[in-house]
Amino acid sequence: MIAKELISEVIPALKTSDTGLTALNWMEVFKVTHLPIVNDREFLGLVSETDIYDLNLPEEPLGNHQLSLFRPYGIEGQHLFEIIELASSLKLSLVPILDFQKNYLGVITITDLLHYFADISALKNAGGIIVLEINRNDYSLSQVAQIVEGNDAKILSSFITSYPDSVKLELTLKLNVIDVTSINQTFSRYGYTILSSYMKHDEQEDLLEERLDNLFKFLSI
Repeated sequence: MIAKELISEVIPALKTSDTGLTALNWMEVFKVTHLPIVNDREFLGLVSETDIYDLNLPEEPLGNHQLSLFRPYGIEGQHLFEIIELASSLKLSLVPILDFQKNYLGVITITDLLHYFADISALKNAGGIIVLEINRNDYSLSQVAQIVEGNDAKILSSFITSYPDSVKLELTLKLNVIDVTSINQTFSRYGYTILSSYMKHDEQEDLLEERLDNLFKFLSI
């Protein structure tokens, strides 16, 4: 999926004639900490909640203040993984999206990015989750798939978490079966380290939160 397919249709852009108080109200309503300032279709920059609180007279129009706006943005044709990386590295609550002529189109929120990631990872589907620890040099997804499929199961999705200065990887597998006991036993026989496994819905919800947090931490390295 590319950026223009996930643009929010509800979050408004600020104008320079809007006040800091208006900006804060909208941030509260839409649960974000940034909003774009746009002049016609020209993206001027992002204003943050912190910027507004630092204003001496927030009831005055934003155009009356000397704001140090920064201008991060994505382009409509970029893959959403690139947008996730941008949001993570700059700790943004939303990412402005421009067309190929650099005209403003709208924003993608971090919440929508999280939902997108959960959807493509099949984490909302019923099934068990296994987290393996593997040496980088020993990693082979084909061998992992053979073990899973040898137990009459399928991998719905997988992703890797890596850490700086470590030779270890964490491989998270989402499977199409709930009971992963026999699969865990096979992994153990083949010498794999099983960090954790989840077979209940509430456990999977906890893991989803943890995995998403780890993803954004990794992307910001």
